[in-house]
Amino acid sequence: MFQGTGSNVGKSLIVAGLCRLFARRGLKVAPFKPQNMSNNAAVTLDGGEIGRAQALQARAAFREPVVDMNPVLLKPESETGSQVVVQGRRVGSYRGAAYSGLKPSLMAPVIESFERLAADADLVLVEGAGSAAEVNLRQNDIANMGFAQSANVPVVLIGDIDRGGVIASLVGTSALLPPDDRALIRGFLINRFRGDPAMFAGGLTTIAERTGWPSLGVAPWFPEAGKLPAEDSVNLVGRARPARGEIRIVTPVLPRISNFDDLDPLRLEIGVSLELVEGGAPLPVDADLVLLPGSKATIDDLDALRRFGWDHDIHAHVRRGGRVLGLCGGYQMLGRTIADPDGVEGPPRSVEGLGLLEVDTVLGGEKRLARVTGRHMPSGEAVEAYEIHMGRTAGPDTARAPFEVEGRPEGAASPNGLVAGAYLHGVFAADGFRRAYLKALGLPGSALAYEATIEATLDALAAHLETHLDVDAILAIARSRG
Repeated sequence: MFQGTGSNVGKSLIVAGLCRLFARRGLKVAPFKPQNMSNNAAVTLDGGEIGRAQALQARAAFREPVVDMNPVLLKPESETGSQVVVQGRRVGSYRGAAYSGLKPSLMAPVIESFERLAADADLVLVEGAGSAAEVNLRQNDIANMGFAQSANVPVVLIGDIDRGGVIASLVGTSALLPPDDRALIRGFLINRFRGDPAMFAGGLTTIAERTGWPSLGVAPWFPEAGKLPAEDSVNLVGRARPARGEIRIVTPVLPRISNFDDLDPLRLEIGVSLELVEGGAPLPVDADLVLLPGSKATIDDLDALRRFGWDHDIHAHVRRGGRVLGLCGGYQMLGRTIADPDGVEGPPRSVEGLGLLEVDTVLGGEKRLARVTGRHMPSGEAVEAYEIHMGRTAGPDTARAPFEVEGRPEGAASPNGLVAGAYLHGVFAADGFRRAYLKALGLPGSALAYEATIEATLDALAAHLETHLDVDAILAIARSRG
């Protein structure tokens, strides 16, 4: 199990790289994260949902993602509450105190999922969440040491030197952990080092002397990591490329933005300037496309969009002849009304949408989780996508659906075709569709092979870790479980 001294120390990418590395060695590898908190979800082969990072790790291991790889997924809906997904299925929405009461019942499905994975793998690489030393959350913990103790899994601790204070964070973690938890840690590694690792030899010695843990290596900064999908929205704005390209795509960053990996293929396009605009800043007037992304709380995010004044910017953009594309929650916002009669997202209510599409949405019913194939109607290009939403949308503009999915129309478009929306995530990963769509915006050609780029980056990450970490020692630690 790979735990960290804090959030965003690189646990997800370390596990992804090691999944690829050990799979390349001929081992049957499976990733696992007991509890994840993310609104960036993936639909699995068995029809559930898990965190996007575990889907990437499964891909790195040459496996299809399944719900057992992330048995508990928390999808924040507000500052104090989250939707709780257990083994791929929504069980309800809980605020902090209520979730604390639920947690004791969650260890059983977590262990069940772990054991199923372990029965079909030579090696399971487990990712922790947040900090290993969150002692205030230790009771009923399922994400870090609570799981490691219950499953008897040895731990490697990761520290991020790029954020500073890595010696104190590792030594401090050792000092805070109770003896039984500390005994599970069999080594540590340093991530995101810039410069000559030999300069940190004294630091490694100090950490080893203060903690009793051996060093498993120092991983230098891996700049190509930015080509891989991000899981946390906190990293989004820094990943955009604001330099002026041939076409300009603008996305407002809403508070509950979800499934933002939809943007990744566009971000890697050489001729595209993808700009992620934070609240308080206006949308650029010369945008070629405004892309409204998915949302975990559509009505609240629509309210935020209006508070930031982006509704006026979007309407002005449309009046100038600009294009707008809404995906999932963004699609719902483009319609005339959004009704929530059952209180799926909070108190029962109905609100006006942006009114750019002649459609209406009613939230509720069973969450739709599906991986689908189809085609883009204007270009005829094939797409592969996934749906992950609650609600149904209908109205006159669905007669001009921009996609056909498994024999049915999907989405809606305005009479002039400049405003469109659909419930499909992941469509821009299809090279043919993306090239045709960007050509309609004014980008004449694209050489990006997106899926091949992801594969090459995972291979490079594996080679990077094999060069700089003691991967044989890490494998020996895993084999010491008994």
